[in-house]
Parts: sequence; structure tokens; C-alpha cells
Amino acid sequence: MSVTAFAPQTEARFALARKVADAVLFEGYVLYPYRASAAKNRLRWQFGVLVPPGWGADCEEHSFQHTECLMEPKADTTLAVELRFLRARRRTVQRALSDGEFETVPELRLEDRVLVPWDEGVEEHLEAVVPVAELLAGDVTIPFDLPDGEEYEPVGDASGRTVGRTIHRYERTDGRLCLSACELDGPYRVVRLTAVVENTSTWTPEAAHTADRDAALPRSLVATHLLMALDKGRFLSMTDPPEWAKGAVAACRNLHTWPVLAGEPGRADVVLSSPIILEDHPAVAPESPGALYDATEIDEILALRTAALTDEEKREARGTDERAAAVIELADSLPAEVLERLHGAVRGLREVTGPEPFEEPENPDTPWWDPASDPGFDPGHDHTVVDGRPASAGSRVLLRPGLRRTDAQDLFLHGRTATVEAVLYDIDGAVHLAVTVDGDPGADLRREQGRFLYFQPDELTWPEGDA
Repeated sequence: MSVTAFAPQTEARFALARKVADAVLFEGYVLYPYRASAAKNRLRWQFGVLVPPGWGADCEEHSFQHTECLMEPKADTTLAVELRFLRARRRTVQRALSDGEFETVPELRLEDRVLVPWDEGVEEHLEAVVPVAELLAGDVTIPFDLPDGEEYEPVGDASGRTVGRTIHRYERTDGRLCLSACELDGPYRVVRLTAVVENTSTWTPEAAHTADRDAALPRSLVATHLLMALDKGRFLSMTDPPEWAKGAVAACRNLHTWPVLAGEPGRADVVLSSPIILEDHPAVAPESPGALYDATEIDEILALRTAALTDEEKREARGTDERAAAVIELADSLPAEVLERLHGAVRGLREVTGPEPFEEPENPDTPWWDPASDPGFDPGHDHTVVDGRPASAGSRVLLRPGLRRTDAQDLFLHGRTATVEAVLYDIDGAVHLAVTVDGDPGADLRREQGRFLYFQPDELTWPEGDA
């Protein structure tokens, strides 16, 4: 489905952005443990689903996305737009009978996989290139329609004998992309670009199945998003605009989508309008070994847990979807050095200001973070000021947590008296008082183990009547 082909330079600008757009396209496509029978895989397609208007009127899902963003086009600028979404293709599984006919079955068990009914996601995209001058002169509407149909695929066993087949059913899907632009008043030549994607299907469910989302999905646009690029000029960030443009950005309406700058960092000629919230210039982590499709995926955990699935679970995952099968093979083949790379990464380093650079303490047997490693500190004899008076080990204080950074456990101690056991300084120079609560039957054990409660000076005061 294409209106026009992109020029090579446009393709190059879109290339980096498509890596993120693909992640958006398949966000939550199939969730660990990658089997159709898993409960979490029975309610799918959670992001950017544009349903038929006749069904969406009575539900919380929508039939359109509305994007508005700001751009500063130069003379004779053209806008390239790529609409991308998945189309749900429903798969039915059939077993071959001895008379050459086929019967529909809930599963077809093969040596390496178990085939089951499933909704497959087929990538669709619409490409258009429009001069910005044309958009300023009037709306540009690009309709599209995808016909219904069926595809049959034979299924063979290890010897090549046909043991069944799958039927892949498409339902008719209709939609349109509407583009417009208007120049804003002011000293700067800023243009507001509007892009609306709509599902225009005339399908309406039977009254008895009005709430049947399963029937609406094959006629929906799934994981819908837009890539937009200027050949000359730039877009303005919608999340961090320049000061002079903040009012115009705030006036933009974005419904069911979120536009951000995409592509190469430092450039502003590509926008990704996504159904999930992203930051400007989003990128796939370079350590990622491949797509895992699980929403909010954590590669290391998913890779390890996927590799630990039983052989039967892996057979069902392979039969669920080709992409799920690829995840199984990926997890089973990851070398140790790739898994090690997933364990963590330093994204950047910054200089830490301080009085002196860190030096290894003279006594290697004392950890650098232990107060005893610095002869300038003595927790048992140091003092600090609490409510205008010095406090040190042995002082009785009144606990009053709740002013800041306080958790529920500390709040339970509000108004209790305690004994200061030590005055400590952390590596940032902040003061902490280690205390034991008066009347605590485990106070002696806490002292023996050094397991105290810690408060800062402004969370303490003096008991009434104490001199």
C-alpha cells in the first residue's frame, strides 16, 4: 500500500527512526512466555488500536489519532509521511483427513512445534510526499482500503508429508490519512502541521456482539503511528520547545498519540508520532540482542527466563507465531558475552565536584566508606546541633519524622524518645544520627549488631523538660 516512493535521502533520514518505530509497531505483540495459551496473550493489541467507528462508539477505544506539531519549513519544502500499522490476520488450524479433506482443530502437534489458532500481525504502510505549500493551501486527504481474502498454507511433518494446513483470513480494512497546515501569527514563520489517521470502516457488529472486541480487531488499524520528515527546515520539540514557542506548543492538540523528534540526535527534521509516550530522539539500546516483543521488556530477564522454558513450552511458542519462534531461537543461542553485556551499561560519565579527588585510605583493611577509615571522624564522640543544642552519643532526643523523605515505618515512631548512639557523616557530608528507641526490647541486640535507626538533625528535637 503506497501512494508514492520516497527519495533516497528521505529513506536515509527515516532509517534510524524506523528502528524505534518498529519497536513501537510490535510493542506488546506477544508477551512472555510467548505461548497463545498464556492468559496475558489472550487480550492483545493494547497500543494505538484504531477500531471501526461503528464499534468504537460504544467502547473506550478510538477510531482516530490526531497529531499536531510545529515546524519551520524553508521555501519549497516537502513533507514525507509514512503511516505504519499492523493488520490482524486470523489464523485457523486444520488437520488433514484420510479422504483428502480437512477439519478445523484446536491444535496441530508437530515434532518441533504445536500450531494453534492465533491473530498474526501483518505490517502495512502508506507513503506520501506532499509539498508544504500544498498543505497551506488546503487539506490533503489520502484514502486507502485493504480488501478481505484468505490464504492457505500446507503444513508438513518431518518427512514432508502434508498433515494439515493453516487458513489465514483477512477482513476488509478502510482508512484515511488527512494532512493540513496553517501558518501561525507572530514574528517567527512557524507552521502548525495537523495529521489525522482514521479508521473509516463501515462495518458494524450485530447487536448481540456489540461488545465483541475480538470481532473488531481484524478490521482495525493496530499499533498505528506516523513518521514525518522535512527535506528542508526543522520541527520544534513538543516536549522541550524554545521559550518563544511554548505557548504555541501548549495550544497543539494531540489525541491518542504523542509526537517526538526522532532519528539522529542533534537533528530535528524527523518526527515520530507514537501511541506510547517517548522522549525526543528515542533509541533502541545498543546492547539489545534483538526484538523480544514483550511490552516494557527487560532483555536480560526475558532472555534468561525464555531460555529456561521447558521443551514443551518452547514447542508451543514456536507454533504460536514466527516472531515468537525467533525469540526462542535467540534465547537458546545467545553466547555468554552477549548475556554479560545485558547485565548493565554505563551511558555516560560526569565529573563529580568536591574538595579533593578520592584517594585510597592508608589502611587497606578498613573499607573507604567506613567512618573509622577517616581519623577526622569519631562517631562515638562527634556532635551535631539539634534544635539549637549540641547532641552526641548518649543524648536523649524526641523523634519527629514526617517533615521530608519519611517512610511509613518512621511515622510510627513520631513522638517517641530515643537515645543517640552515634553521629555519622555520609560521603556527601550530610549528618545522620544513629538512635535506639527508648523501651525497645531489642535495643541491646541493635547495639551489638550496629543496626540502628537513622534520622537527620531536623527530624529530631528535645524531650519536654530536658535541660
